[in-house]
Amino acid sequence: MSIISVHATVFAKEGKEEEVKQHLLGLLGPTRAEKGCINYDLHQSTDPGKKGDFIFYENWENQECFNGHLNAPHVKEFLGKADDLLKEMVGISTWINIGK
Repeated sequence: MSIISVHATVFAKEGKEEEVKQHLLGLLGPTRAEKGCINYDLHQSTDPGKKGDFIFYENWENQECFNGHLNAPHVKEFLGKADDLLKEMVGISTWINIGK
């Protein structure tokens, strides 16, 4: 069983930065309580011109747990608002540790 590391990028539309930030902060509690969530950390760009750029750094016990997260109601609810809030759809890349 391999731990799945995830980088998910979120880019808010101009003028929607604070609204997106609040939505993303609202995902932290429910996601951290999900089965298989090792960590779910939200980061915001420090570049003054990119305050609407966010990255989630996540680790999941396995792919099945991560898939469950993608189908969780709180995630689906946020993604349902993506067209209104985001410049582009959330970018997701997954990784496994091969250097143990």
